[in-house]
Formats: sequence, C-alpha cells, structure tokens
Amino acid sequence: MKKKLFSYNQYKYIIFWILAVSYVLVYFHRLCAAVVAVDMMEDLDTGGALMGLLGAAYFYPYALMQLPAGLLSDSWGPRRTITLFFIIAFVGSIVQGMAPTVFWAITGRAMVGTGVAMLFVPTMKILAEWFTRKEFSSMTGVLIAMGGLGTLIATSPLALLSNAFGWRLSFVIIGIITLVSALLVGVVVRDRPSDAGFEVTLDTRAVTDDRIGLAAGVRMVLGHPRFWTLGAWFFFGCAIFFNFGGLWGGPFLMQVYHLSKAESGNILSMLAVGMIIGSPLLSFLSDRIFKSRKKMIIMSSVMSLVLTSILAFHTTGIPLPLLYVLCFFMGFSTNAIVVVGFAAAKELFPVQIAGTSTGLVNLFPFLGGAIFQPGLGHILERYGKVAGSFTVDGYEAAFFILFCSSCLALVSSFLIKETVNG
Repeated sequence: MKKKLFSYNQYKYIIFWILAVSYVLVYFHRLCAAVVAVDMMEDLDTGGALMGLLGAAYFYPYALMQLPAGLLSDSWGPRRTITLFFIIAFVGSIVQGMAPTVFWAITGRAMVGTGVAMLFVPTMKILAEWFTRKEFSSMTGVLIAMGGLGTLIATSPLALLSNAFGWRLSFVIIGIITLVSALLVGVVVRDRPSDAGFEVTLDTRAVTDDRIGLAAGVRMVLGHPRFWTLGAWFFFGCAIFFNFGGLWGGPFLMQVYHLSKAESGNILSMLAVGMIIGSPLLSFLSDRIFKSRKKMIIMSSVMSLVLTSILAFHTTGIPLPLLYVLCFFMGFSTNAIVVVGFAAAKELFPVQIAGTSTGLVNLFPFLGGAIFQPGLGHILERYGKVAGSFTVDGYEAAFFILFCSSCLALVSSFLIKETVNG
C-alpha cells in the first residue's frame, strides 16, 4: 500500500487553511470599495447614487446565491462549486479593474459578488465532512475570525497598494490572488475524507442524517414568525456596517475630516480589529457568562444606537481618537455580533435544517447592504457637492438614516426569541 504524503489530521488542516484564506478574500472583496471610493468616483466620473449602486452590486448577487450555494454543494460538490465560482470572481475583479465606464465596474463587481458568494456554505459542508462535531464549532469560529483579517486588509493595506499602483491595478492583483485561491481549492481540497483515500467512520464527523427535505425545511423556516424578527435585526443592524465600513466611511473621513487615504484606512481598520476580537469574545459571553443570545443581541443593538447617534448628530465634531474608538466598537456591535445571531438562527430550528435556516437568514444582511448603499448615495447626491466633495449636510442626512436603522434593529432585538434559556 502506497504511503500517503500527509496524515488524515494534517490533510484536514491543510484543507481548512486553504478555505480560510479564501474566506479572507470574501471579506476583502466585500469591503474594499470604501478606501478607493473617492478615486473610483473621480476616475469613472460618477456621482454618489451610481457609486452606491456599484457598492451594492456585490450584495444583490451574494444574497441571491445563498440557497443555490447549498443546492450546488449537495448536487455538484462543494470543491467544484467553490473552484468554478472563484474563477468567476477572478474574472469580475479583472473587469472591475479595467472598467472603462461605471457600467463595466458594476458588472465586474456583480461577478465578484456572485463568485465569492459560493464560499461560505460549501465550506461549511466540507468542514462538516472532515471535522468532528466538537472541532467543527471551533473551526467555524476561526473561519469567521479570518473574515476579520479580510476586513483589515481592505483598509490600510489596500490604501497602500492603491497609492503605489492605483485602484485599477490593485483590483487586477487581487483578482490574480483570487484565481490562485481557486486553483488551490480545485487541486488540493477534497469534499470528504474518502475522496482523498482516508477511511473515516461516520461518528468522527460533524454531519447529521438530514431527514427533512429542502422544500419542507424552507417552509418550516419561513413559517416561523420569530425567524422574521431575527431577519429584520440582521437587515437593519448589518446595513450600518456594510454602509459605513463597506463604502461611505472612507469618503466621509476624507471629505469631511480631510484625512488622507492611508489615514482613513487606518481608522477603518479598527472595524476589522473589533470584528476579530469581538467574534470569539461575544460568542464566549453568550455561551458562558450571560448564557443568552437575546441579551447579547440587545446589548450590541444599544451600542450600535449610541454609535450611529454620534455620527448623525455630531458629524463634524468627533475627535480623531474617538473615530478610532467608534470604528472599533462598530466592528463589535454591527459585525462581530452576527456570530451570536447565526447561533440563534440555528437554535430556532431542528439541527437537520441548520444549513437552510442559516442560509435563509444570511439573505437579510446582504439585502440591507444592497438597498441602503445606493439609497445613501442618492441622499448624498441630493445635497450636492462643494469642490467635488459631498457636503456635511449630506453626510448628516445619510447617517441619520443609519441612526433610524439602528433604532429598528433595537426594536427587532427585543422581539427575538431566546434560544439558550428559552
């Protein structure tokens, strides 16, 4: 019998880290527009409304592809699904970087959103095949933390890359890295241990016998009233992060506070730091200290309300150090908290449809980003420009919308069903 180059334990971690690095790219592509938004608006000669549509072009296809991601993973296999769609993301990144008009930039970004949308759900299926139930939980936490690293790279490092090579070549470079990631998944990753020649008994893996069909599972999830309150909380809460951290935070810092691209990137990087620290911390507090999902979600919603009130009502009077603090806690309250939200979504339903419930609730945050980004861009555009920059009044109006969104998220949080003690 031919001796294998890697043991089973070694190979499963090789697979994990290839997928985890790919997940870094998912978050990078999601939030990269904020740092280079001003450069793109100038180069493509476009206004806030179209720029908002360009930012949202990632979110619409990402949201729509959540259920197909599960179907393709089950029928075609997660490895092939990720490989094919990451190649689509590579092409989209190249198109975006070489776009002669805003139309082609939007087309490229939509292709990127479509491609990277097929990473999270297929990765969950692969990890469930390779890791035990206990390992699966911890590896999922590490995977989400890696998304925080992608957020971090989309701030200061992207600003430096853009300053050195321009935003166009930066997207081309990132596209090439996305292609390399796709090839690594295709060549190295395997859907299950048996595909790599390892014999592993069912009891060692995290998968469970799925006895509920897709149609029945979807009906069960959509028919549960508390699913909709949780979905509303995701929609309104995540809209704040995706709009400030994913698009308009960069132009705001550069145009209102007259910071450089690098300085703005440094401040926005605190969103990633808050996410990286907050994801495991909030999960620990929810599981071990408060023993409650609902309490953590309410507390994060209150924090979000305070932060958006500062942006809306003290738009020009925020001291520079406080901008760092604001972004750090925004990473906590509007992004890291989704770990607790997804746990609540899974616990509302039988474990057999945990993937369905997670996939369906995952539509809401991206719809929030898709709807709010062009909406805020339209508001900024209505207030006009001074010397090529949006006005303070425009940003005040836009951030007031985010404040209202945080109010609705807080109301929704009180209506969420407790899933730990309840």
